[in-house]
Parts: sequence; C-alpha cells; structure tokens
Amino acid sequence: MKLYYKPGACSLASHIMLYEVGATFDIEAVDTAAGQTESGRNYREINANGYVPTLETDAGENLSEGVAILQYIADNNATRAYSPAIGSIERARFQQFLNYAAAELHKAWGPLFSDNSTDAEKDAAEAKVKTKFDYLETVLSDGRDFLVGNQFSVADAYTFVLVNWANFKAIDLSGWSKLADYVARIAARPATKSAFVAEGLA
Repeated sequence: MKLYYKPGACSLASHIMLYEVGATFDIEAVDTAAGQTESGRNYREINANGYVPTLETDAGENLSEGVAILQYIADNNATRAYSPAIGSIERARFQQFLNYAAAELHKAWGPLFSDNSTDAEKDAAEAKVKTKFDYLETVLSDGRDFLVGNQFSVADAYTFVLVNWANFKAIDLSGWSKLADYVARIAARPATKSAFVAEGLA
C-alpha cells in the first residue's frame, strides 16, 4: 500500500492508523498547491480532486476521502482496529463520530486555513471550532478514554488530528480539560509518534 499525504493534514489520521494496524506501506508527500507528488507525478492523475489523503491499495486501487480510507483500514484489520459489527448500536455510534469529525469539526476549520478568508471570517470560524470542542468535552466528561466502546478507533485518530490543529492556530486547549487529556493520550501512542516522525512533525 501507499499513502499519499500532506504533513500534518487530515491524512495524518490514516497514517496513524496504518501504523496502529501494523500495515506494510509506503508514503509519498504531496504538494497540493502545486498539484505534484514528491516524486514529480501530477497528483490529479492519482486523485482527481487534488487533495489528500489517497490510499493506493495492494490491489492497485486508489481510494480517496479520509473517512472511506479510515473505514477501509478498520474493516480490514478487525483485530487491531476497533470496527464494531454492522447493525450494532456501537457501529452507529462509530459512524456518528466519524461523520461528526468530517462534517462538523473538519469543515469548521476551513476558513482558518484559507489565505482568502477575512479576519472576520477567521474569527467566526474559530468561534465555531470552539463550539465543536465544547461538544467533545461533553462527550468525554463521563470519564471515557476514547469515543466509542472506550476502545481506540479510527474515529479517535481522525478527531485527534483535527483537535490537534489547535496547536497550529494558537488555540489553548486548557479550557477543555477532558479534551486536552484526550489529545495528550493519543499523542503518546507509539503509532502517533511514528507518524509524526515520518511526516517531519516531531
């Protein structure tokens, strides 16, 4: 397998999970602004949308969209990545948090990473991100370590990456003590450390 990634971007979640499940894989960085891979390929020939991640499977299929890649990794590594049984309430909760990460938290960050956003738009986006943090703080307030079944899953890997972006935008997590502990807990996992090193983030 090969993961096409951008350092620190949402593709980091897939990178973490590939280490978590002990997969054999290669990585290749992508300059999404230039539309080119580290080896000089036109990235849109790999992913027509031009963004990361893309996972090239062992069968030679190119799979895009972070949630789809994470689900693929989880479902193909049931003993090492928590992926609840189809039809179970745990599976529905698992999908709930994956979709919350993608549709709510990830989307909320957009204006903060856009060069075209006005200061007012960035201020509004930061306020919105903080409401997402409020929700996650509430979820974690019952003492759970992880989002679903109290087992680390791809939903945690994705959520971790998105919350950790606070470090790039000088948002202090101390006001969300449970969430801050959650981020620190996942940051300490060997797979997370390995992905950070591989992406030049540590």
